[in-house]
Amino acid sequence: MGRAFEYRKATKLKRWGNMARVFTKLGRQITIAAKEGGPEPDTNPRLRVLMQQAKKENMPKENVERAIKKATSKDESDFKEVVYEGYGPYGIAIVVETATDNPTRTVANVRSYFNKHGGSLGTSGSLEFLFDHKSVFNIAAKEGVSLEDLELELIDYGVDEVEADDEGNIVLYGEFKSYSEIQKYLEENGFEIHSAEFERIPHEMKEVTEEQRTQLNKLLDKFEDDDDVQNVFHNMKPEEE
Repeated sequence: MGRAFEYRKATKLKRWGNMARVFTKLGRQITIAAKEGGPEPDTNPRLRVLMQQAKKENMPKENVERAIKKATSKDESDFKEVVYEGYGPYGIAIVVETATDNPTRTVANVRSYFNKHGGSLGTSGSLEFLFDHKSVFNIAAKEGVSLEDLELELIDYGVDEVEADDEGNIVLYGEFKSYSEIQKYLEENGFEIHSAEFERIPHEMKEVTEEQRTQLNKLLDKFEDDDDVQNVFHNMKPEEE
């Protein structure tokens, strides 16, 4: 298994186990995608794949429609994607991705979580060198197409890792900037896309003791419990199974 796959498997976000959080997260992503690329999925690839993901997660159709409507309504709050970077205790690097209608509130919350748990909020871009920013697609396996053949085919489209997951699906990792090319190839070749996300994979992971892990998890849980937070990435080495 590749480094990216092992990291992702070990650090799958807790919030994806909570249906209400899934809907909140997807709803905000749909609103942002519709605002940036228009409300029609036929002409907005990012919105199209998010709607497919919402369907797979059993998100009610009215929730999806409401999220799209928010993007075009002048009466609704304007969500912005803001990334915060900092260090938790024991030098663990943490990147917090948010979608917020009130950056003042969000940065105050993020800073307080860091401060109260022995960490500190850093400046924007200060941790970029510690992570690879990747496009990650989860797709249904296709009869007659092997992982090796698919990887060879997709190298030219920016994909650098292809793995099978525990559910028999395929996970593709590609360059951040290659998202649209990868999506286009998959759609044109009849692959069913379950999800398409951006993830930050650490170059190296730091060892911590069990006591340190417990303290760090309390900080990570505070981020996860905040509705403004979309994703949290860090370089703490996962627990051994």
